[in-house]
Amino acid sequence: MLRLFSIFLLFITGSYAQNMDFALIQKGDVNSTNKLLVVGGIQGDEPGSFMAASLLATHYEITKGSIWVVPNFNFYSIIKSNRGPFGDLNRKFDKLSKDDPDYRSIERMKKLISDASVQMVVNLHDGSGFYREKYIDAMHQPRRWGQATIIDQAKVEDVRYGDLEAIAQEVDAHINKQLLSPEHMFHTKNTHTYEKQTFEEKEMAKTLTYFAINSGKAAFGNESSKSLPVHERVYYKLLALEKFMDIMGIEYKRKFDLQAQILKDVIDNDIFISFNDKKIFIPLSRIRPQISYFPVKKGDAITFSPSSPVMTVIEEKNSFVVYYGNKKLTTLVPQYFDYGKFDGAVEMFIDGKIQSVHLGSLVEVRDYFRVQEDPHVRVNVIGYVNTKYPNESGLNIHKKQILPQFSIDKDAKRFRIEFYDTKHEDKFLGMILVEFIQK
Repeated sequence: MLRLFSIFLLFITGSYAQNMDFALIQKGDVNSTNKLLVVGGIQGDEPGSFMAASLLATHYEITKGSIWVVPNFNFYSIIKSNRGPFGDLNRKFDKLSKDDPDYRSIERMKKLISDASVQMVVNLHDGSGFYREKYIDAMHQPRRWGQATIIDQAKVEDVRYGDLEAIAQEVDAHINKQLLSPEHMFHTKNTHTYEKQTFEEKEMAKTLTYFAINSGKAAFGNESSKSLPVHERVYYKLLALEKFMDIMGIEYKRKFDLQAQILKDVIDNDIFISFNDKKIFIPLSRIRPQISYFPVKKGDAITFSPSSPVMTVIEEKNSFVVYYGNKKLTTLVPQYFDYGKFDGAVEMFIDGKIQSVHLGSLVEVRDYFRVQEDPHVRVNVIGYVNTKYPNESGLNIHKKQILPQFSIDKDAKRFRIEFYDTKHEDKFLGMILVEFIQK
């Protein structure tokens, strides 16, 4: 049976020419005065942080209450996979010069934290080792940060959810019922920031959570261990976030079962990007590291709609690189065209059945496909072995007739059909993807 994949993109249309300002995703009741603010990506070398926040933004529906999610607070450092190109962003919430490159981002985040509707702030991190109250060994000791709920002090007076220690321990208990390994046990780490006696305490006084506390908000850090694979870090973060939401009376639905291996599949495979007002759709699971002759509009900055707020496209060395967090997924080598407009559907014969298919779709094919002839549209099936026909509409095309190296995926299943307007100087209109599946 033919399946047409409808593409619903939640997020901003972006351009590689934009600065990398962070995104704010608002979910749930916009009028709620009981909001949870979740911040991911404050340090770009902590992928569990920004991946968990991204999934909260894309794969959760808030059915009661409200959350704000900033999944890519330090977006440039995420792309560069470092702690911060202009210094540690989580040490800039005390005093900061207006000349600091991060000043604008810090001020914008301070306004979000200080918003009257925000009652709780959770800052996501990946931490070293495994925090333990007493020294066990180098990786399991009080100076480690991983697998811990972080508080700056036990209580904050006259603040909603101000019993920080009790809430942190409740979150830890919830996580510890669902551990993947006994070593992964969570504990509450109190940094005693308000005392400001030791060097560490003075440093913690410059952080986002301490600013939040001094702004009259309950605030917590969440640290999953860098010793764990990313999908396991995300698993523990989502467990923690769901418990924070439960405590606040925020209700939600998610689009997957909260299991570590399922999360790995979601993170790796449920990703895509579209271009040209969604007339080009590219699924990014198992994408080839380079796609040549990618149609780009002549004379304009490339625009795109990503499935994830930690995805972007950056021009590098006359090509366009698709980043997903700190990973380079693919490089698009451009071929420049004038773009035309086409808002209708294309008639295609798929395995013996006629279908109306919109540009920007992906269709499954078992045996063969044929694009029905249109006198005003030229069809080019990328990789189809053809020296006879300048227009590849009206031809029954089987997988064996397409060179596998021209697929967009490593499994050689997905191929491009490109459409051009013969009536208007052969302008590029868009593309349809076919995916060959087992018979």
